[in-house]
Amino acid sequence: MGRMGSPKTPGPHPANIDFIFGMRESQIKYLESIAANEPSRRRGILEKVYHLSKKILLGGLRSNNKHSACKGVYGGKRQTWVNRNLRSICFTIALLGIFFWLDSIIFADFDSLSFRKSSVLQTNTNKGDRGVSSNNESSSALMYSRLLNLASASLAEKKFEPASNNAWDEPSSRAATWKPCADKQTLKDPGIPEKSNGYILVSANGGLNQQRVAVCNAVAVASLLNATLVVPRFLYSSVWKDPSQFGDIYQVEHFIKSLANEIAIVKELPSQFKSLDLEAIGSLITDAHLEKEAKPIDYSNIVLPPLLRNGVVHLLGYGNRLGFDPLPPHLQKLRCKCNFHSLKFVPKIQKVGSALVRRIRKFDPSRNMLDKELLGDFMPDEDSKRPDENKISSKYLALHLRFEVDMVAYSLCEFAGGESERKELQAYREAHFPLLLQRLKSAKPVSPEDLRTAGRCPLTPEETGLLLAGLGLKRETYIYLASSHLYGGKLRIKPFASLYLNLVTKEDLLSPNELEPFRNYSSQLAALDFIACATADVFAMTDSGSQLSSQVLGFRTYFGGGEAPTLRPNKKRLSAILSENGTLPWNRFQDRVRKMIKEGQRVHVRRYGQSIYRLPRSPECMCRTH
Repeated sequence: MGRMGSPKTPGPHPANIDFIFGMRESQIKYLESIAANEPSRRRGILEKVYHLSKKILLGGLRSNNKHSACKGVYGGKRQTWVNRNLRSICFTIALLGIFFWLDSIIFADFDSLSFRKSSVLQTNTNKGDRGVSSNNESSSALMYSRLLNLASASLAEKKFEPASNNAWDEPSSRAATWKPCADKQTLKDPGIPEKSNGYILVSANGGLNQQRVAVCNAVAVASLLNATLVVPRFLYSSVWKDPSQFGDIYQVEHFIKSLANEIAIVKELPSQFKSLDLEAIGSLITDAHLEKEAKPIDYSNIVLPPLLRNGVVHLLGYGNRLGFDPLPPHLQKLRCKCNFHSLKFVPKIQKVGSALVRRIRKFDPSRNMLDKELLGDFMPDEDSKRPDENKISSKYLALHLRFEVDMVAYSLCEFAGGESERKELQAYREAHFPLLLQRLKSAKPVSPEDLRTAGRCPLTPEETGLLLAGLGLKRETYIYLASSHLYGGKLRIKPFASLYLNLVTKEDLLSPNELEPFRNYSSQLAALDFIACATADVFAMTDSGSQLSSQVLGFRTYFGGGEAPTLRPNKKRLSAILSENGTLPWNRFQDRVRKMIKEGQRVHVRRYGQSIYRLPRSPECMCRTH
């Protein structure tokens, strides 16, 4: 064999180069044809085209270096590198041009690709909202473009890396030491009274989760006053526009039977009381009579006298009118039993909810107690025979993205939409929140910047996407969106969808025929979102004040067995992190986000005054094992 660089050492034959490049060219043409016909695979194909181009270029360089590293007497006979590889250079440049051209098409066609999948992205706000345009171009402004680019690059690099389990697991083993026990009878429980002091009618206001709180508060009040509870009624709201009653959402018989040892419950008020004018006789109790989070003594002083006098009282527009502390332990326990054991969704909701969960998981059996409690017999047991034993379940994250126009407008924050956004939101406040504007006239003004720094602004989809990317969730993660109409619509969700491609809603997973019985029943639709969020592998909440998020967190704590993590960002801390958008390195951003979330997942006993529905880890509600 000759020395490297000698005439006896043959270089690559031109025919071989043509053959190699012919193979590469045919592969790339095939990939391009798939990209044109299968948009959903376009991003992955782009990466293949890019790496194939890179391989051709680097292959040529390495090949050339082997034959030109050693200079000798034969150098004069050697062709220049440019002449020998002119064709490969031109071809590689063309391939890179095709790559960038296809990449630009992704963003040009973004509406028809990513957004076609998720119905939550199709509209800007609820129809009929005054003062907000249906095509808010100003809402497309990015707030953290540098961090967004870093997040996108990080997710692309980690595409083929093993999945990290940090975000999918409870960080503390202590979470598993708390077990449900509110339904266990003890000798300390007072039991049902021998004689009732009268009947309590309850008309609950709000949406699904507000009504749930009202019902369980009413159960505790009935026990407190030794009264008989009439199955609660739900008020029709001009906001929710849902005529559903208790029996349309919850199983009435189970509700009555499960609480039979604590209070008496009847389906209707006895006939002798139906003709009474409750307002005229002083038995109508409204929010004007009871302060928010009233104490037991308030009920004894305000509600008990007309109950004893007339045999009936009506709590009209009832909601969050019973404080959490001070309250006797048996009433706290009764609240827990009502919320976590007595309010079961009707079979119609359980059946469709089960289909929703099974489709996103791509596999049937029940995983844990959450499945059984929320879905009943509609979710088969873990050990039941599966048609395909090799079927692998998909993990998914459920996200309650609170960025509706009413919340955005009420916050008084700004979201990089400029003057047009400010005018739109001010017009919405004038139409929907006149009392807010009245209060602002006499209050000390607070700038939008100060509101954001204080953590009082709702998280945008962009901020939420950065949060999840900072936690290391992979681009392919399935994310269930439990949201109504997002302010800014497709343009506002676009940064989030550019990071996470598999966004789905109930409208994507269920057929029109399955959804038809729920049309025009917002509370029943909300029950489906509740099920999907509560049974998710991970639940992410963006607003700690949301009733849905609070109830889901409570259910996951109570029935999750220490295996149902919930992500609760501290908006004030997150705002401080995001404020360094211009300089913060991505690895430092990740470290700070992960530390923030981990600290929010610490296991502790419910503190005085905190909601027992949201934080059930307390001796009155759960039992601790060692």
